[in-house]
Amino acid sequence: MKKSVLAVVLFSGALSSSVMAQSHVESFIGGGIGYQTDTFKGDANKHSEDASYQLRAGVIINDHHRLSATYGFKKDRYSIEDDKAKHTQNLFLTSYDYLMPVTSTINLFAGPSMGISHDRISYSNAGAQSASDFVWGGQVGANIQLTSHISSDLTYRYLDQNYKQANTRLKVTEQVVWSVDYKF
Repeated sequence: MKKSVLAVVLFSGALSSSVMAQSHVESFIGGGIGYQTDTFKGDANKHSEDASYQLRAGVIINDHHRLSATYGFKKDRYSIEDDKAKHTQNLFLTSYDYLMPVTSTINLFAGPSMGISHDRISYSNAGAQSASDFVWGGQVGANIQLTSHISSDLTYRYLDQNYKQANTRLKVTEQVVWSVDYKF
C-alpha cells in the first residue's frame, strides 16, 4: 500500500513539474456520471455493473496537457447462487491526458491513470471483505468546449485492479463517463 501511494505521488510530481514549466495554465473543477462494470474472478465469477459518480479537479497547460485528480464512487447489489452481495468502490485517481485538437472547440484525448481503489464486498451469509489496492490503466475520449468556461467530456477508462480477498479477485474496471467541467 505504501509503495502504491509513493508511486502515485511520484507519477503526479514528475508530470506536473515538467509540464508546469509551461506558461498558460487553466484550472478546472467538475463532476460526472457514467456506467461502470467490474470483472470478478474466483468465487464471484461475474460482472458487477451500475452507475458510477465522479468529482474531479485539475489543470490544463498550454491547451494540450491536462493533469487531473478524480474521486469516483460506485455501489452495486447482485446475487451469487443463493448469497446476496453488495460491492462498494471508492477510486482515487491521478491522470494525464494529451489533448489533440480536431476543431477550435473539440479535442480528442488519451492518457494514463493510476491511483488507489478501496473495494468492499459484503455477503449476506459470510460477512464483508475490504481492501485498498493499486490501480492503473488509461483513458480515451472527446472534449467539447461549450462556452469559454464550461466544457464537457465523454470518456472511456480501463483500469487493472489488484483486489484479492479469500477466493474473490477483482480483475478489471471499465467506465464510460460523461462529465462537465468549469474552468477558472
